[in-house]
Amino acid sequence: MDAFFQGILGHDIGLTVSILIKIAMLMVCLILTVAYLTYFERKVIAYMQMRVGPNVTGPGGMIQPFADVFKLLLKEVIRPSAANRGLFMLGPIITLLPAFAVWAVIPFSENLILANLNVAILYLLALSSSGVYGVILGGWASNSKYSFLGAMRASAQMISYELPMSFAIISVILVAGSMSFIDIVHIQEGNSGLFSWNWLPLLPMFIIYFVSGVAETNRAPFDVAEGESELVAGFHTEYSGFAFAVFFLSEYINMMVISALTTILFLGGWLSPFPQSWGWIGQDHFAWMLLKMAFVLFIYFWFRATFPRYRYDQIMRLGWKVFIPITLIWLIVVAYWMMTPYSLWN
Repeated sequence: MDAFFQGILGHDIGLTVSILIKIAMLMVCLILTVAYLTYFERKVIAYMQMRVGPNVTGPGGMIQPFADVFKLLLKEVIRPSAANRGLFMLGPIITLLPAFAVWAVIPFSENLILANLNVAILYLLALSSSGVYGVILGGWASNSKYSFLGAMRASAQMISYELPMSFAIISVILVAGSMSFIDIVHIQEGNSGLFSWNWLPLLPMFIIYFVSGVAETNRAPFDVAEGESELVAGFHTEYSGFAFAVFFLSEYINMMVISALTTILFLGGWLSPFPQSWGWIGQDHFAWMLLKMAFVLFIYFWFRATFPRYRYDQIMRLGWKVFIPITLIWLIVVAYWMMTPYSLWN
């Protein structure tokens, strides 16, 4: 695509137009995926709880996501009279923009990536951690005690679980010797298929990273920020219509970010789990990346359908007293392991 537009419009303008078109295509794909992610979530949970799920709007309920979107868009956006108008609208925007921006460095295959940065993990951590400001702004600008309390709970939870997630990522950087996602996937290549991937030697980090990711996105069973028996809807209690839809959209995109990172860091990215001698099924392809992301997202839905909600003190204790000490100890173990003759990564 770059060469095509550069041939028509010149080097600089052509490259700019090509990049803008790629960004637009990526955003459309993400929004459509979020729409049908809500559909499949309701179907999966309905199946696990022996219910029907969406089945009225369209064949098999397939148009239900669009009905939900139009319902949200047509609702009136209500703003509390004492709310700070500018910050009230800025909150959901600040939450959504980093969720979209991190996809610029996430590769779906060796060549299917917008920007292959050498410091991609650093870029991603910096952007993803800024999303918490939108949560705080939304809760504070609403001028509601309940929203503010929900924002404090959500932001404390997000910050607490960023630490074990970061330690888990550092262990992957340690074994890969690089902060490039493509290099991290290459280090997982081997003759043993899925047993060559990072999930096995870094199993404690893999489990902690994913559970922390669920808590980081405020999803069940860590969704206390939206405890309906206590806070109604947490930090976005006062939001309605399109503004609420923006918070909703950013939550689902963040879920997809966690699933993509789990796939790249621990599950071999686009690498096939089968030997190359098995023909097309053994070839590395972006379809493997999408399948692994779908599997991780399915676990998200499984958690929501079956696990009871944690109490807030239990969540804080799990993050600070269990996950952080384990990740610190395992980080030292991995560093020592790499210096021994039994290292798997030299």
